[in-house]
Amino acid sequence: MSWKKMSSRTVYENGWMEVREDHVINPGGGQNNYGYVHFKNVAVAIIALDEADNTWLVGQNRYTLGEYSWELPMGGAPLDELPLTAAKRELKEETGIRASHWQQLMRLHTSNSITDELGFAYVATGLSFGETNFEETEDLEIRRLPLEDAVQMVLDGQITDAISAAALLCIRAVKKASAP
Repeated sequence: MSWKKMSSRTVYENGWMEVREDHVINPGGGQNNYGYVHFKNVAVAIIALDEADNTWLVGQNRYTLGEYSWELPMGGAPLDELPLTAAKRELKEETGIRASHWQQLMRLHTSNSITDELGFAYVATGLSFGETNFEETEDLEIRRLPLEDAVQMVLDGQITDAISAAALLCIRAVKKASAP
């Protein structure tokens, strides 16, 4: 038996998300309420790689965590925008970098027990550099470092953002698999 929704109500909503509470019949036949967050954007993250295998991270104080966070450049794509279009915009805004070559690395759900958020990670190469264009809510520090150092930051628990960690570990696995 699968889940069956009996009713749904919006508990909270703003321009980015909606918190819903559904009355459901669960797979075991019991009834309960299930709360979840519906995002109005698709998450996009970018691993920008130069010829020397360096990448860029952005650091910022994350209000939700109450702490500083190192992450890949990332942002949101409205549901009516192609995720790749948003990824290109976010990379330029947050780092000043443009890329001539883009490849989707992965598609993932960020925390599928409480949200329907969908995320995409891209690898950007053929880089050129310009000015950043931060949003009002962004006070970013930009850091260029070898890709392997960024992967080590995930392994050391210094990068805890789910999309960043997944993408960095994925690119490492892809590179190792394609190495001679």
